[in-house]
Parts: sequence; C-alpha cells; structure tokens
Amino acid sequence: MKGKLIIFSAPSGAGKTTIVRHLLKRNLKLEFSVSATSRTPRPNETNGKDYYFLSEEEFKKKITNSEFLEWEEVYNGIFYGSLKSEVERIRNNGKNVIFDVDVVGGLDIKKIYGDEALAIFVQPPSIEELRKRLISRSTETEEKIQVRIAKAEHELRFASQFDKLVTNNDLAQACKEAEVVIRQFLGV
Repeated sequence: MKGKLIIFSAPSGAGKTTIVRHLLKRNLKLEFSVSATSRTPRPNETNGKDYYFLSEEEFKKKITNSEFLEWEEVYNGIFYGSLKSEVERIRNNGKNVIFDVDVVGGLDIKKIYGDEALAIFVQPPSIEELRKRLISRSTETEEKIQVRIAKAEHELRFASQFDKLVTNNDLAQACKEAEVVIRQFLGV
C-alpha cells in the first residue's frame, strides 16, 4: 500500500523543522522528503540529508524537465522544490512522506494529492517572537531577517487554507499536538 503525505509549512523560524525532526523519531512509518534548493548550505547542513543542493542552473534544468512536484523561487535567485522521484520512492516503499516546505509549495502538494495528504500549518505565537527566534539562530544578517519577517507576514494569510493549524507557543506541546493529528490521519 502506498504511503500518505504529511505536509508541514510555516514561516521561517516558526519551528516546523524541529517538529518534523521530532516526528521522524516516533513510530509513524515516516520518511523525510529531502527538498532541493539552489541556496548555499549552512555550516551544519549535509547534501542529500538536509537538502539536495543544486546550482541555480541545475535547478532550472530540472524545472524544464518537469522533475518537481512543486517548486518556487522563494527569494530572488533562491529556488526550493520537491522532487517527484523522491516522493514516489518513499511512497512505493510503503512509508508515509513527511515534508518541510514553504507555504505555497505545501498548498500545491495538497491540491495534487487531496485526501491522501494532510497539510499542517505551524504558526508562531507572534511576529515579534518570530523575529527573536530568527535573531537567536545567528545564521542571518539583519537585512535577511527583515526579508524573512516580511515574507512571514504574507505567509500567515494562508494559514486558514491548511487542514490543521498548530501554534508553536511551547515546542513540546506543539510536537504532541502535531503527533496526535498525524496519528488520527494515519489511523495508528
């Protein structure tokens, strides 16, 4: 039996990656869909584990060849996308695919897979708290943080289009809430 899809989307810094990592350790037959990106790796990131790091040219070639389930130019010259081959490989192995994708990409995947997919939006408690989280990462310049905050304000407008909303006031509670929702969806 083919696996189902669990989609996590959120503004940058809302906690979706941390929640997804927690869920991967639970007994839910989940496998992470590694996204492709044209951005440069952060110091702690590994190609093929965190992302497939491609040049902008390589990414555009895969777009032309229709190799993506969804893709978006999230920031000028910076592309992200989910490879069709990655998703089908996981599903054909009977595992459930878990995504950590941007808001538009998450909605695009949900449209394609309908009831086979559960789309969860992770919401920060506030924009100010989101700003604090981004600053505490120490991975971004003030200019990049401003760009991410502006994008977050835009993305929050899409929250109502998702199947479930998880507000990350407390990380442990948000992880528990997400797990309950996923277990209900998977029937486990």
